[in-house]
Amino acid sequence: MTTTETATGPAHLMSLFAARLATGDVDGLLALYEPEAVFEPALGSVLRGVEQIRPALAELAALHPTIEYAGEPDCVVVDGIAMVANTWTLTARLPDGGTLRQTGLSADVLRRQPDGSWRVLIDQPRGTLVAE
Repeated sequence: MTTTETATGPAHLMSLFAARLATGDVDGLLALYEPEAVFEPALGSVLRGVEQIRPALAELAALHPTIEYAGEPDCVVVDGIAMVANTWTLTARLPDGGTLRQTGLSADVLRRQPDGSWRVLIDQPRGTLVAE
């Protein structure tokens, strides 16, 4: 089931991202990105455009992970562009019964759209695995 709610601000976009990831809503996640967005899921791995981003998000969304943010995101907005930094923790149950746990500090660039909503222009989640 795809959610069509649009982000009303940078913090709201982060909240929608976490909610859609937890439900495995790949189309809803992609709706939060600009069509030509850039996603760097790992150092040196740059995906351009939603069609390249889709498989990476689908793989992650299939785990229905939860994301917890440490407080409100740090956000600077200038002329409809937002730089957002979040400290986050992702937890998911793996198919083999194990647990995936990652934590990181993301740096994302969001842009206000003509309708007033916000979408991701650059997504750099830079996370690391945490030993369990």
